[in-house]
Amino acid sequence: MPIHDVKYKGLLSPSSYYHTHSGEIIVKDAEYSVGEEVVRLQVAPDQAGERLDRYVTRTIDTISRSYARQLIEDGHIQLNKRFTKPSQPVRSGDVILVRRPVAQPTNIEPEVIPLNIVYEDADIVVVNKAAGMVVHPAPGHTRGTLVNALLARYPDMQVSGNLRPGIVHRLDQDTSGLLVVARNDQAMRIITEQQKARTMHKAYLAVIDGRMKDLAGVIDAPIGRHPVDRKRQTISATGRPARTHYQVLEELGDYTLIEARLETGRTHQIRVHFASRSRPVLGDQMYGPRKPRATFGLKRQFLHAYKLGFTLPSSGTWREFTSPLPEDLQTVLAKLRAVAHTR
Repeated sequence: MPIHDVKYKGLLSPSSYYHTHSGEIIVKDAEYSVGEEVVRLQVAPDQAGERLDRYVTRTIDTISRSYARQLIEDGHIQLNKRFTKPSQPVRSGDVILVRRPVAQPTNIEPEVIPLNIVYEDADIVVVNKAAGMVVHPAPGHTRGTLVNALLARYPDMQVSGNLRPGIVHRLDQDTSGLLVVARNDQAMRIITEQQKARTMHKAYLAVIDGRMKDLAGVIDAPIGRHPVDRKRQTISATGRPARTHYQVLEELGDYTLIEARLETGRTHQIRVHFASRSRPVLGDQMYGPRKPRATFGLKRQFLHAYKLGFTLPSSGTWREFTSPLPEDLQTVLAKLRAVAHTR
């Protein structure tokens, strides 16, 4: 029989975990992200050689084979602290960590909040998100989000999901720019498939602290959750593959304006990748220096999703949308240019 245990179980109150009828211990939250059930499994000798997805399905009877495959592909299941593929055979003694998102309440309150709509049709909406707006409800941000505003503007939205209906990809709270939202399940499937196939074009403008050695290049470094600070991401050998293409657009003295294009879409990817090169995004309070040498009046990170391209679900035609730098970033860029030109 597989072994089921929980790290730090003795420090948890009884309300923080529970046993299922199949024997495993489920941890609610604990040291992991809010909204996750976490199961730790150890492979018994008589289960060696089985595919990972099949092993998970046989061990946790509430997870179907297709759902297990999805969890593995989305990075919610690790084999010996490493991400892998559904067909990977398991060995005796292997440790498997299953992080299963917990279904959240669906009673999201629609709120009338002004939105900058760049494009809309019966299937999708392209929004130019303002800095400071959270994309979807989460603990601590249940109102005032983009999802709240979308449900008020489009009450007929019919997309399966809990707290993220229609959200294909996200932008950080203090990152501005373009993102696409699906208005129905078919559009959600089509757009999501494009994202997984990496045919969607997503490009950002950023100012980084320092200069890049090469005028163009690729940062290829896996990203995973920080082992101590769960709100942060970090470069990790056990993380998920992450690739960022960049091109220098303008050198501004000690700073650089770049275009960053995402090949993958990991959380905080651009911010983590450039910070790992000691070139943090200007104004980044999480990954930048604690005491930056200058802020230029910037109240957030200088990061803007300025270009978004994909195939429309309705017609199958390719469309590309652009968004100019918002006023606060234009002001900072003007200051940087002025300082650079006086040197």
